[in-house]
Amino acid sequence: MPVKKSGLPVNSENYFGGPAYAVGEVEPLMEFENGKPVSQQHDRDTNRPMWTVRVFDADPDAPKGQGEVTVKIVSPTHPTLPPELPGLPFRPVIFDDLVVVPYVKEGTGRPRVAYSLRAGGIRPAIVKKAGDS
Repeated sequence: MPVKKSGLPVNSENYFGGPAYAVGEVEPLMEFENGKPVSQQHDRDTNRPMWTVRVFDADPDAPKGQGEVTVKIVSPTHPTLPPELPGLPFRPVIFDDLVVVPYVKEGTGRPRVAYSLRAGGIRPAIVKKAGDS
């Protein structure tokens, strides 16, 4: 299901320069009160639960410091990741309905424009072996 949150739709493979590489597990995105988790966050538009997954961008042209990002996934069920690559902790994935959501990040110093990544789904990427065309 497409993510209805306003933002800039992007193709996952174009954004990451190929597949993204998930590490760890998909986890619920939690709401916090007084520094303690109280419940899982839900998407404002669809009321579906939200999940997070850490991914690496293997694009050699990716800007320094942006090699690892967290993607929020809107899904009624817990998304599953494909198996890890043999001997490595990485799982090649493609995000469906990926959207870049800009926002103003406030903290120490001047406010700045930042962005988050939101997806309507996640699926295994088909990774070609060396020599395949």
